[in-house]
Amino acid sequence: MGWQQVIEQTVVGLGYELVDLERSTGGLLRVTIDWPWDPAAPQERYITVDDCERVTRQLQYVLEVEGVDYKRLEVGSPGIDRPLRQPRDYERFVGEVVDVTLRAPIGAAAGGAVAPGRKKFRGTLRAGEAPGTWQLELLEDEAAPPGGAKPARRRGEPTTVQVLGFTLDEVREARLAPIVDFKGRRARGAAGQG
Repeated sequence: MGWQQVIEQTVVGLGYELVDLERSTGGLLRVTIDWPWDPAAPQERYITVDDCERVTRQLQYVLEVEGVDYKRLEVGSPGIDRPLRQPRDYERFVGEVVDVTLRAPIGAAAGGAVAPGRKKFRGTLRAGEAPGTWQLELLEDEAAPPGGAKPARRRGEPTTVQVLGFTLDEVREARLAPIVDFKGRRARGAAGQG
């Protein structure tokens, strides 16, 4: 059994999901974990420092027994820019804003508001009509304006201008878009002043 399988088996055996595994030439072994997705759960669970510590201790023991050579072990949560790799990841984050990089650029035949030759897109993830297909609702700020000029900034919510259909085979990389909203913080402060 390879070291990747040993790590995955250990993480899954502790009740977590292995999101990512990275081994650098400097001896760093980085393991990213999350709770398995349960669509029936009333509330999503988040990885804590205690969870990372628990997995770290178990992995240190297992890797020593298996004779895996590494200098440093890091166990962490996926963060706000979580990668999407498996079909269940896409199912889990339907309705979220994601960044998608395609393996090949879209052709001129795609037409519409998106410039041909693009590979990178940001939009809202939706399930496609056919099984195994996905859609990305591109926002107006993501659509290419005529003549290649930058889009004008508008106040308010961006509107959907085009839907890009794709399969997982066409995706080189997909991640949750790292969007942080500080409006809730301002609203609470304003409410407390009245």
